[in-house]
Amino acid sequence: MTSPANSAVRKRPNYYTIAMDAWALAAESNMVIAMRLGALAFGGPAAAKEAERMVSEKVAANMALGFDLMTGKLGTSPEQIMSGSIAHYSRRVRRNRERLAK
Repeated sequence: MTSPANSAVRKRPNYYTIAMDAWALAAESNMVIAMRLGALAFGGPAAAKEAERMVSEKVAANMALGFDLMTGKLGTSPEQIMSGSIAHYSRRVRRNRERLAK
């Protein structure tokens, strides 16, 4: 199965691949949440910086997704939009997981 983060918006996604991609995103998101909670638990300036980064990244990701949705970059069918939205967030979650794992 192709990772949603590594694929372009699928031409004709189906609900099975959308469900599998959503499941993979949820699993990876939970890993990032656990790593972030660990980083925040230590407290101090690094925790404050991580908390700020977490909020600013979420705002930026949501704004970018809204722009992509309004401009049609995600596609026109509900399946393309769902697949593109999952891919949009998967890229960001993967980068955070890789950064926090260091």
